[in-house]
Amino acid sequence: MPSDILETGRLVLRPPASADLPWILAHINTPAVMRHLGGAIRSPEDVAANLAGDIAAFASGEHRRWTVWLRDDEQRIGRCGLFKVRTEAAPAKLRGETEIGWTLAEEYWRRGFASEAARAVLAFAFETLRLPVVYSQTSDSNGPSTRMMVRLGFRFRPELGYVDPDYPPADNPTTVWSLGAEDRGSHA
Repeated sequence: MPSDILETGRLVLRPPASADLPWILAHINTPAVMRHLGGAIRSPEDVAANLAGDIAAFASGEHRRWTVWLRDDEQRIGRCGLFKVRTEAAPAKLRGETEIGWTLAEEYWRRGFASEAARAVLAFAFETLRLPVVYSQTSDSNGPSTRMMVRLGFRFRPELGYVDPDYPPADNPTTVWSLGAEDRGSHA
């Protein structure tokens, strides 16, 4: 059975826990962070239900969204994980495939933490789960995530892009990127 905890030089990625809820409500469910995640702040009940779903899914192996902590001061800074593409708006070839996603609290942006967490999750995806490919999605409006995907070695897949009705027009179309296990050598 794979380890539930991932570690990097500066970070520890732990399974989600109900104790994460107050922090998520205060630091992730904010206008700045939610800007590229559908735009709207969610109700505390929706956030709690989503977290409960993440906890259950992590335990079952359905999907894994780790809580990202700073190693030195035991402070939560974000979330990063692997999911299945479920939206019906996505092309059939993409639905059901594994994607990576990351979300950091605004005060931790632009310090390399998201890339560091994503590299740990990608290593888990390719080395532990033995996945042949991982996808990532964003929009042209989210320049920081797009640049991060490029740094991580993801390849732009214009043929898989689509309009997602759950996102505002400014965040459409959804751009799709992929990273194959064989492509990560120079970016790991």
